[in-house]
Amino acid sequence: MKQPVSTPEAPAAIGPYSQAVRTGDLVFTSGQIPLRPDGSVVEGSVAEQARQVLDNLRAVLTAAGSGLEHAVKVTVFVTDIGQFSDLNEVYAEYFTAPFPARTTVEVSRLPRDVLVEIEAVALVP
Repeated sequence: MKQPVSTPEAPAAIGPYSQAVRTGDLVFTSGQIPLRPDGSVVEGSVAEQARQVLDNLRAVLTAAGSGLEHAVKVTVFVTDIGQFSDLNEVYAEYFTAPFPARTTVEVSRLPRDVLVEIEAVALVP
């Protein structure tokens, strides 16, 4: 059974999708971009944007009964892989060992012309 997840602690979906979907003991998040819960875009560096993205991701996972500590797979999309070290520093503030598996991909463009988008798959304990 598939259950949509929604929380006002993260920005509402800006299209025909759910913030996340829970099925059994897994939750699959949609990609989170650096929008505040009110929908405004966080401007600034990839580090500043990544903090908002990870705050959103944490809020969505919490609403699903999970959390960042239960993430098993994370996918990161960035518009400039040259900023990877800045992104990695922020990422390390939010995730602790044992770290989830991760893929990082450079893309040509992201919604609203932001610098970073992150999605996750997590366990629901």
